[in-house]
Amino acid sequence: MSVPRLVAFDLDDTLAPSKSPVPQRMLDVFARLLDQTTVAVISGGNFEQFESQLVSQLDGRESVSEAALERLHLLPTCGTRYERRKAGAWHTVYREHLSETERDGALIALREEAERLGLWEAEPWGEILEDRGSQVTFSALGQRAPVDAKHSWDPTGEKKNSLRAAVAARLPDLEVRSGGSTSVDITRRGIDKAYGMRKLEEHTGIPLDDMLFVGDRLDPDGNDYPVKAMGVECHAVAGWEDTARFLEELLGA
Repeated sequence: MSVPRLVAFDLDDTLAPSKSPVPQRMLDVFARLLDQTTVAVISGGNFEQFESQLVSQLDGRESVSEAALERLHLLPTCGTRYERRKAGAWHTVYREHLSETERDGALIALREEAERLGLWEAEPWGEILEDRGSQVTFSALGQRAPVDAKHSWDPTGEKKNSLRAAVAARLPDLEVRSGGSTSVDITRRGIDKAYGMRKLEEHTGIPLDDMLFVGDRLDPDGNDYPVKAMGVECHAVAGWEDTARFLEELLGA
């Protein structure tokens, strides 16, 4: 397989463990990819999460030039925001904010349905609900939960998918998707990772047929699925180690 003109990635459990820094092995091969082609990251986390997990580490690497960083496109909160590098800084291309009414309705529905289903944690690691401006996110165990606890909470995805379905039924005018290992994300209707991919096509001039998406939630309930459904070539992974192996093979490591 030749290197596509653009490779897009999910972040948590694709490039890194959930809400954790990108591991060194992954950083090494990611930097090599960035030397060869255009790269994008589309994930449910906010921009600050992108900075702490990925950007701050790339900025500190001598092997990553400013020209390479300008080939990196960042789309936090499932593509509802778009950041590009220019003159040594990140600049916002767009942000698709929820209205106050949409935000409040999402927060209420998430809490009430989680409580009804017995999924509201009494002693979480940090906040369970987060307003990210363009996205509202439910994190079952709290925003700072340990990775091991997250992975053991719902290994089959049954809990998270039941919550997603219940909330979606109450919010027909919004997009409700399963996110990371313990999260459910809510955005404006029609604004998801497929929307972000179309924006990448618009701003880079690279056709969708020349793109590849790599993610761990390509199942129909996952927030990566809209990319697969629109016909973009996808590669499914089960964790960052899978992604690293795939890229090493792609680049001939």
